[in-house]
Amino acid sequence: MLRKMDNKEVLLLKKALERQKKARAQAEKILEEKSKELYDTAFHLKESNARLENLLSEKTNKLEGVFTNILDPYVVVDLHMNIIEMNSAAKEFLGYDIEKEKINLSALIPSEYLDYNLEAMQTLRELGVLKNYRSKIILKDKSERFVHINGSLVYDKNNVPIAAQGIIRDITKDTEIKNLLAEQKKELDIIVENSPLGIVLKQSGIIITANKTFKNLLGYSENELKNRPVDEISIPEDSDKLNELNNQMEAGLIDNFTVVKKYFRKDGTNIWAKTSVNAFKDTCGKVKYQVAMIEDISAQHNLEKEREILLKELEESNKGLQEYAHIVSHDLKSPLRSISALSTWLYEDYKNVLDENGVSQLNMMQEKVEAMDKLIDGILKYSTVSSDVVDNTQVDVNEVIKEITDIIYIPDHVQVKIVKKLPTLYADKTKIHQLFQNFLSNAVVHIEREVGLVNIDYKETATHWQFSIEDNGVGIPKEYHEKIFKIFESVGNKERSTGIGLSIVKKIIDLYEGLVWLESDPNTGTTFYFTLKKQS
Repeated sequence: MLRKMDNKEVLLLKKALERQKKARAQAEKILEEKSKELYDTAFHLKESNARLENLLSEKTNKLEGVFTNILDPYVVVDLHMNIIEMNSAAKEFLGYDIEKEKINLSALIPSEYLDYNLEAMQTLRELGVLKNYRSKIILKDKSERFVHINGSLVYDKNNVPIAAQGIIRDITKDTEIKNLLAEQKKELDIIVENSPLGIVLKQSGIIITANKTFKNLLGYSENELKNRPVDEISIPEDSDKLNELNNQMEAGLIDNFTVVKKYFRKDGTNIWAKTSVNAFKDTCGKVKYQVAMIEDISAQHNLEKEREILLKELEESNKGLQEYAHIVSHDLKSPLRSISALSTWLYEDYKNVLDENGVSQLNMMQEKVEAMDKLIDGILKYSTVSSDVVDNTQVDVNEVIKEITDIIYIPDHVQVKIVKKLPTLYADKTKIHQLFQNFLSNAVVHIEREVGLVNIDYKETATHWQFSIEDNGVGIPKEYHEKIFKIFESVGNKERSTGIGLSIVKKIIDLYEGLVWLESDPNTGTTFYFTLKKQS
């Protein structure tokens, strides 16, 4: 039977129930807070996972885009070389599509490259990468291409290799160009080696290599020439000039030059050679090498030296001949003057005693003496034309013609006419005077018409003055057109010509690097043409 609780006990029970109620309320509050935290955490985790999934998807899409849009062929193969992935560039290049057929990469390798390919695959397995691998592959259309491959292994999460990937680059054109260059270099080497000129490659004056011709020329071997200073086997004609040219080349002022050098042969003899040096520059424009081409000119050089000696001897000989001509002319003119004086005295003393025939004989003697005197003067002038000192000055040809027409004999029926004003030349006035005087003297005495005419004209070219002297005289037969310019050759009246005048003309024209020729018709007239090079 239950006992009735007293008030104290009831009060204690109420307090206990209140504490329990408060504790439950507090626990429910805590549970509610923890549930909210758990919900918030779950919500944040869900958002993070979504972001990660989006990021992963984005990265995957980007990788797929890179894989698809790579310009070079890109393939992924399993460890048995079966292609499991390929981009569009690989499909286009190889001609295969793995979605339609299975392809094993090793089946595309030509038989002669198989061993080399196996070694490359072994390197890939051991090192995990394959760099700068070059090979040849056969495409679906059976054509062959040279390729360059960079590859690497693909690993799983446990770092175990599961595949290999690689980028293929077609280097067929590069290889063909390289082979072509190699072939051309080989051809060039053959040309250089068999060139008739000696060819030397040098750097800073040291021989690097030389071709067969140069080695044979001097008698040295390759080892004897290699790394040898050029100065040890050669000496230039002008060392200062060579040093200056080398300095100009090093400074980039000139790219090539030519000098004459003496080369010493191994047997102790020497040769003279023309050496043409060309600069080979690097990309910065600095001289890296010098290529010298050596031509043996010993024969020409010796001939030139002999020529110089002969010219010197000839000059001395001409000098002697001129002195001799002066002496002879003096010695010959002395008796001529005596004969002329005696004939004059005889005429003066005995002209009243001598008959007509005797007077005629004395006059003929005087004429012969005068002709002999002219001949001696002509020979003296001819011997000194090309050897006299040339004193070039400004020479007005119009004044020269006037001086000549004032002193030479011009028959009354002959007129000398200047067609248009003649130029002023830079030349030796005495020689120009001799030149025109001989032409005019020759022209005026060979005109037998009632009205004689001599026309003087000229025209100018870029390098020469060209003159013409035209007469309406007796003309000159064709067979004499060449002969009359030789000494002692003349046409017509021998009494009026020494045969020296036109030969003097020829020497003067030669002195001024000109030409002389004529056009003539018998009984119609003659035109002499001659040119004189402009002097500066």
